[in-house]
Amino acid sequence: MATKHEQILQYIDSLPVGEKISVRQIAKAMAVSEGTAYRAIKEAENKGYVSTIERVGTIRIERKKKENFEKLTYAEVVNIVDGQVLGGRAGLYKTLNKFVIGAMKLDAMMRYTGAGNLLIVGNRTNAHQFALEAGAAVLVTGGFDTEDSVKKLADELELPVISTSYDTFTVATMINRAIYDQLIKKEIVLVEDILTPLEKTVCLSSTDTIEEWYTRNYQTGHGRFPVVDQNLKVLGMVTSKDVMGIDKSTYIDRAMTKNPITVVGKTSVASAAQMMVWEGIEVLPVVDQNNRLEGMISRQDVLKALQLNQRQPQIGEKIDDIITNQFVSADEDVKKMNVFRCEVTPQMTNQLGTISYGVFTTLVTEAVNRFLRSQKKGDIVVENITIYFIKPVQMETVVEIHPKILEAGRKFGKIDVEAFSEGVLVGKAMMMVQLIERN
Repeated sequence: MATKHEQILQYIDSLPVGEKISVRQIAKAMAVSEGTAYRAIKEAENKGYVSTIERVGTIRIERKKKENFEKLTYAEVVNIVDGQVLGGRAGLYKTLNKFVIGAMKLDAMMRYTGAGNLLIVGNRTNAHQFALEAGAAVLVTGGFDTEDSVKKLADELELPVISTSYDTFTVATMINRAIYDQLIKKEIVLVEDILTPLEKTVCLSSTDTIEEWYTRNYQTGHGRFPVVDQNLKVLGMVTSKDVMGIDKSTYIDRAMTKNPITVVGKTSVASAAQMMVWEGIEVLPVVDQNNRLEGMISRQDVLKALQLNQRQPQIGEKIDDIITNQFVSADEDVKKMNVFRCEVTPQMTNQLGTISYGVFTTLVTEAVNRFLRSQKKGDIVVENITIYFIKPVQMETVVEIHPKILEAGRKFGKIDVEAFSEGVLVGKAMMMVQLIERN
């Protein structure tokens, strides 16, 4: 049976898109305290199917699909630009597919403005009206208002008219940054994106016997099953190793591994991979906040997802990407010596004009990663790193990084790193890493 918290979430999810939600309303409808209702609304906001806007309230919005994550709702635009909704509140849940900057004559502006767009423009009332009639929302910059007739039209068409105190250029930059950030998030594959859902997951009960494990093993060909109670809470995991040599009439809870390692849906696949390598396990149960089973992921699922992610174009450039893009090509003799060269740009320096600690750490890590890949050791997860700065490194100089393996087992490695600038030793590092083999 679902808990009260889960029932409230299901109720919110069942509300029509665009409906306004309040703590008091939810508390009254579900006969719970306002504190309980507030916590459920906040979780619904985290899950992405409600949005809270200052001076407007909380509204039910359409849940985004992963592949369309780079699109924004008008409600999110209001929050990004610290805006005020002048009209068309009922359309805040809608998604915009592009924004148009209205820095041109009216007829030219309308050629670029269509349904699902957001027109960013100053106090040009005619443009506001024509944009709404074309099916586009309007963002009025400079803190200007609009005519009452435009507000009335926005309400009728359920297309938001938003006002912000920022100028057009700043607003466009802010929205672009928000889309860019979401593109980066899109690249991060989460456990919830790859899990085998509950309805396809084979479970055992703590009251089952070992005989039931053999039956399930014969039916599915799998040897690892989660053990749950009547509320689907995960109690343990049972594998072929656990049942080996045990009488088939023995209850599962006598043989299972209790308190197994679990992950939640929002865990990154990279983190799940690290857990599996570290603990030497093949499958992980995926649970909700109440430890109720939502599905399973296997090591094969994780590897497939990581390989697929590496083949996709990296649309959103992160700070690490900007830094590692400064690695310069070396000649063949230098490559054979496993030396990595990087040019220090002004963005990579601190307030004193020398390379910053964080940048140096990133460069060392990336050099070690590339070095171990070239040695067919696979990818790495850094367990421990100790950095020594010996001399400051000025901007617009080239740093040479020399990694050297001290120890390397099947799962772990110890790496010594030296960094030189203009032939002088400027830094050292000692790294302990986990090795993730590529299948």
